[in-house]
Amino acid sequence: MAAEHSVQLDGLDVSLVELLTEEPRIGVLECSRRLGVARGTVQARLDKLVGRGAIDFGPDVAPAAIGFGVTSFVTLEISQRHGHDPVTAHLAAIPEVLEAHTITGTSDLLCRIVARSNADLQRVIDQIVANEAIRRASTTIALAEQIPYRTLPLVRSTVH
Repeated sequence: MAAEHSVQLDGLDVSLVELLTEEPRIGVLECSRRLGVARGTVQARLDKLVGRGAIDFGPDVAPAAIGFGVTSFVTLEISQRHGHDPVTAHLAAIPEVLEAHTITGTSDLLCRIVARSNADLQRVIDQIVANEAIRRASTTIALAEQIPYRTLPLVRSTVH
Protein backbone atom coordinates (compact mmCIF):
# COMPACT_ATOMS: atom_id res chain seq x y z
CA MET A 1 0.00 0.00 0.00
CA ALA A 2 1.41 3.40 -0.96
CA ALA A 3 1.59 5.99 1.76
CA GLU A 4 -0.36 9.16 1.08
CA HIS A 5 2.03 11.24 3.15
CA SER A 6 5.75 10.76 3.41
CA VAL A 7 6.73 9.50 6.84
CA GLN A 8 10.10 10.64 8.12
CA LEU A 9 11.73 7.98 10.27
CA ASP A 10 14.03 8.69 13.17
CA GLY A 11 16.29 6.32 15.08
CA LEU A 12 13.50 5.18 17.40
CA ASP A 13 11.19 4.41 14.47
CA VAL A 14 13.93 2.39 12.78
CA SER A 15 14.71 0.50 16.00
CA LEU A 16 11.01 -0.24 16.44
CA VAL A 17 10.65 -1.52 12.86
CA GLU A 18 13.81 -3.63 13.25
CA LEU A 19 12.47 -5.18 16.46
CA LEU A 20 9.07 -5.92 14.93
CA THR A 21 10.68 -7.38 11.80
CA GLU A 22 12.89 -9.69 13.85
CA GLU A 23 10.12 -10.61 16.31
CA PRO A 24 6.72 -9.89 14.75
CA ARG A 25 4.76 -11.37 17.68
CA ILE A 26 6.35 -9.14 20.30
CA GLY A 27 3.95 -6.92 22.24
CA VAL A 28 4.00 -3.17 22.73
CA LEU A 29 5.02 -3.51 26.37
CA GLU A 30 8.01 -5.71 25.50
CA CYS A 31 8.99 -3.31 22.69
CA SER A 32 8.98 -0.44 25.15
CA ARG A 33 11.09 -2.41 27.62
CA ARG A 34 13.69 -3.37 25.02
CA LEU A 35 13.84 0.06 23.45
CA GLY A 36 13.98 1.83 26.83
CA VAL A 37 11.02 4.13 26.15
CA ALA A 38 7.52 4.47 27.57
CA ARG A 39 4.78 2.13 26.39
CA GLY A 40 2.75 5.16 25.27
CA THR A 41 5.66 6.32 23.09
CA VAL A 42 5.86 2.96 21.35
CA GLN A 43 2.08 2.89 20.84
CA ALA A 44 2.07 6.46 19.47
CA ARG A 45 4.89 5.64 17.04
CA LEU A 46 3.11 2.48 15.87
CA ASP A 47 -0.16 4.35 15.45
CA LYS A 48 1.60 7.02 13.37
CA LEU A 49 3.39 4.47 11.16
CA VAL A 50 0.25 2.39 10.63
CA GLY A 51 -1.97 5.43 10.15
CA ARG A 52 0.23 6.79 7.39
CA GLY A 53 0.57 3.43 5.64
CA ALA A 54 4.29 3.02 6.36
CA ILE A 55 3.78 -0.35 8.06
CA ASP A 56 0.98 -2.85 8.46
CA PHE A 57 0.43 -6.00 10.43
CA GLY A 58 -0.73 -9.40 9.33
CA PRO A 59 0.59 -12.82 8.50
CA ASP A 60 3.24 -13.02 5.81
CA VAL A 61 2.21 -16.12 3.87
CA ALA A 62 4.83 -17.99 1.82
CA PRO A 63 3.00 -19.24 -1.31
CA ALA A 64 5.43 -22.15 -1.79
CA ALA A 65 4.70 -23.40 1.73
CA ILE A 66 1.00 -23.72 0.89
CA GLY A 67 1.51 -25.52 -2.41
CA PHE A 68 2.21 -22.71 -4.88
CA GLY A 69 5.84 -23.46 -5.72
CA VAL A 70 5.98 -21.77 -9.14
CA THR A 71 6.43 -18.00 -9.22
CA SER A 72 6.36 -16.05 -12.44
CA PHE A 73 6.20 -12.50 -13.67
CA VAL A 74 3.81 -11.61 -16.47
CA THR A 75 3.82 -8.42 -18.48
CA LEU A 76 0.53 -7.51 -20.09
CA GLU A 77 -0.17 -5.25 -23.00
CA ILE A 78 -3.73 -3.97 -22.81
CA SER A 79 -6.05 -2.27 -25.26
CA GLN A 80 -5.96 1.42 -24.44
CA ARG A 81 -9.63 1.88 -25.35
CA HIS A 82 -10.61 -0.41 -22.45
CA GLY A 83 -8.27 1.18 -19.91
CA HIS A 84 -6.69 -0.32 -16.81
CA ASP A 85 -9.73 -0.57 -14.53
CA PRO A 86 -11.53 -3.51 -16.21
CA VAL A 87 -8.26 -5.45 -16.50
CA THR A 88 -7.37 -4.70 -12.89
CA ALA A 89 -10.79 -5.95 -11.75
CA HIS A 90 -10.31 -9.11 -13.84
CA LEU A 91 -6.86 -9.74 -12.35
CA ALA A 92 -8.05 -9.07 -8.80
CA ALA A 93 -10.56 -11.91 -9.18
CA ILE A 94 -7.75 -14.42 -9.85
CA PRO A 95 -6.31 -15.62 -6.51
CA GLU A 96 -2.94 -16.57 -8.02
CA VAL A 97 -2.29 -12.95 -9.06
CA LEU A 98 -0.38 -11.68 -6.03
CA GLU A 99 0.24 -8.16 -7.29
CA ALA A 100 -0.05 -6.01 -10.38
CA HIS A 101 1.65 -2.73 -11.22
CA THR A 102 1.18 -0.23 -14.02
CA ILE A 103 4.57 0.10 -15.72
CA THR A 104 6.37 2.11 -18.36
CA GLY A 105 7.81 0.64 -21.53
CA THR A 106 6.32 -1.63 -24.14
CA SER A 107 3.92 -3.31 -21.71
CA ASP A 108 1.25 -1.78 -19.52
CA LEU A 109 1.08 -4.02 -16.44
CA LEU A 110 3.50 -6.24 -14.57
CA CYS A 111 2.02 -9.03 -12.44
CA ARG A 112 3.57 -11.45 -10.00
CA ILE A 113 1.67 -14.72 -10.09
CA VAL A 114 2.01 -18.13 -8.50
CA ALA A 115 0.91 -21.61 -9.49
CA ARG A 116 1.08 -25.15 -8.13
CA SER A 117 3.10 -26.46 -11.12
CA ASN A 118 4.07 -25.50 -14.65
CA ALA A 119 0.88 -27.13 -15.93
CA ASP A 120 -1.11 -25.12 -13.39
CA LEU A 121 0.77 -22.00 -14.51
CA GLN A 122 -0.69 -22.52 -17.98
CA ARG A 123 -4.17 -22.60 -16.45
CA VAL A 124 -3.51 -19.33 -14.58
CA ILE A 125 -2.12 -17.63 -17.70
CA ASP A 126 -5.10 -18.81 -19.73
CA GLN A 127 -7.38 -17.33 -17.09
CA ILE A 128 -5.46 -14.03 -17.17
CA VAL A 129 -5.52 -13.65 -20.97
CA ALA A 130 -9.21 -14.56 -21.20
CA ASN A 131 -10.03 -10.88 -20.76
CA GLU A 132 -10.70 -9.22 -24.12
CA ALA A 133 -8.80 -6.08 -23.13
CA ILE A 134 -5.52 -8.00 -22.81
CA ARG A 135 -3.77 -7.96 -26.16
CA ARG A 136 -0.55 -9.77 -25.29
CA ALA A 137 1.11 -11.47 -22.34
CA SER A 138 4.73 -12.39 -21.79
CA THR A 139 5.64 -14.73 -18.93
CA THR A 140 8.97 -15.24 -17.19
CA ILE A 141 9.25 -18.09 -14.69
CA ALA A 142 11.37 -17.42 -11.61
CA LEU A 143 13.82 -20.27 -11.07
CA ALA A 144 15.14 -19.31 -7.64
CA GLU A 145 14.68 -16.41 -5.26
CA GLN A 146 18.04 -14.72 -4.81
CA ILE A 147 16.89 -11.84 -2.61
CA PRO A 148 13.50 -12.20 -0.95
CA TYR A 149 11.20 -9.19 -0.71
CA ARG A 150 12.66 -7.02 1.98
CA THR A 151 12.36 -3.50 3.32
CA LEU A 152 14.55 -3.47 6.44
CA PRO A 153 17.75 -2.38 4.62
CA LEU A 154 15.74 0.48 3.08
CA VAL A 155 14.32 1.46 6.48
CA ARG A 156 17.83 1.43 7.99
CA SER A 157 19.13 3.66 5.18
CA THR A 158 16.68 6.45 6.09
CA VAL A 159 18.51 7.42 9.27
CA HIS A 160 21.72 9.30 8.66
